[in-house]
Amino acid sequence: FLERAAALSPDPAQRARRALASAAAHLAAGAANRVPDLLAAAELGPLDRLQQAGADRLRAGAAALTDPGPGAIRPLLAAAMTLGELDPAAARETCLAAFGAAVRAGRLDEDGLRRVAEAARGLPPGAARPGAEAAGDEAAGDEAAGAFLHALAVWTEDGPVRAFPLLARALRAVTDGEDPAVLALLGPAVDAAGELGDLAAWLDVTDRAVRYARATGALSVLSTALPHRATALGLAGRSAEAWDLLAEGANTEEPTGAATRLAATGLLSACRGRERSALEALETLEREGERRGLGRSIAVAAYARAVLHNGLGNYPLALEAALRGLEHQDLSVHHWTCLELVEAATRVGGPDASAQAREARERLADRSPAGTPWARGAAAVADALTGPEEHAEDRYRDAIEHYDQGGLRVFEARTRLLYGEWLRRRNRRAEARTELRTAHGAAAAMGMEAFAERARRELLATGETVRRRAVDAPALTPQETQIARLVVAGHSNAEIGAQLFISPRTVEWHLRKVFVRLGIASRRELDGALSGGR
Repeated sequence: FLERAAALSPDPAQRARRALASAAAHLAAGAANRVPDLLAAAELGPLDRLQQAGADRLRAGAAALTDPGPGAIRPLLAAAMTLGELDPAAARETCLAAFGAAVRAGRLDEDGLRRVAEAARGLPPGAARPGAEAAGDEAAGDEAAGAFLHALAVWTEDGPVRAFPLLARALRAVTDGEDPAVLALLGPAVDAAGELGDLAAWLDVTDRAVRYARATGALSVLSTALPHRATALGLAGRSAEAWDLLAEGANTEEPTGAATRLAATGLLSACRGRERSALEALETLEREGERRGLGRSIAVAAYARAVLHNGLGNYPLALEAALRGLEHQDLSVHHWTCLELVEAATRVGGPDASAQAREARERLADRSPAGTPWARGAAAVADALTGPEEHAEDRYRDAIEHYDQGGLRVFEARTRLLYGEWLRRRNRRAEARTELRTAHGAAAAMGMEAFAERARRELLATGETVRRRAVDAPALTPQETQIARLVVAGHSNAEIGAQLFISPRTVEWHLRKVFVRLGIASRRELDGALSGGR
């Protein structure tokens, strides 16, 4: 509508203003490829200084959406500096986007975060936008953006420990409010939740972002929110829901031109533990990271490889992967990798591995002041694995309690497995069976096949017989599974099509394939047919 209105406007100033508005709407809808032409039309003018700065900001934002590597940092910073005097709130939001680009660039642009932090320090204070009072949504969004900017600058220049309370305060500004404006801060909010280990906040903000994006058609938000939420659901042990969201995310990639599911797919595949498919997913993630300059993708792949190999019992490979991941201090990913290193190194043994485990343990201890169940649980597990034997049992129990409190079902199951292994090695077989049974049942229910098999082998070593669960290839594709689940939930073909951005006729075509594969004839039979699925 805005694009057509601009084309029909005879007055040049109105035409330019409407073309700018159209470019902003297309960017929000995920159609970044339309933005350059609309901005070119707007710049036929006349544009005042603020409008021209806004055009520069939109151009940089569109480029960052389609090419989010190191090349996005400079234009975003340039736009932020131009906006500094004209629109401080927009300048802060744009600088925060530059922070996001620098975080994604990671090890492939070592200087990026420092340059953005310096720029953030130079931005003027204040929440008001030109020509309007900063109230309601705008005030809430700008306050949160400013809080994240300050926290990330401190994290970059002074280290994580100094930044923890600032990140927590910024995250509360998002989770405590209901204003849609703060959902534009999805990226920094998820990064803060991961760095602090706040799974509850991660689930909250991604749930609201997904619902908002679906309701408004904001594909630029949805294409990012779906994989972020899938990762959080995976950590909470809700793997079937996580895979369904990734299937839905496949439908947002083509409109936005951004493949955002690779990292989440790699992580979930590593947790599932099917070696061949997981390694294929992680190799794709690494290739794309190298090609697009996304160093953080390389770090995520290294972490996921360590998870995969720890699950399979390939501890030397897990240690090698963790060490590669820790070559750069990536926001949130770094301390996840530290815990994988501790587990792998203590299993490998030897002076070098023991020293590496102790160093990683100290890094995790430094993060316990974050105060979240995730941070405390990780520090407790590292203590149990590397500390004095007389304190190990208490620290395992502490970790299980922390993870249970935080809803971190994946880490809780893995800790029970470690605790059961520790008990068995001390010939406390009855107690070991209790922990190992719980770990095996939880891991199997969450689809963590490699960790479930590891628990099964440990149970066999205690003298208990456990039948190996058969693992069949899924009968349905991820998209077919998603459609089938939505049918079971009572949605019509039109409703499913609207949610997945496909036509009702395409939904019906997929359903016919589902019926054939499952050997059923109607929607009424779907629920029973799916009950034995993933």
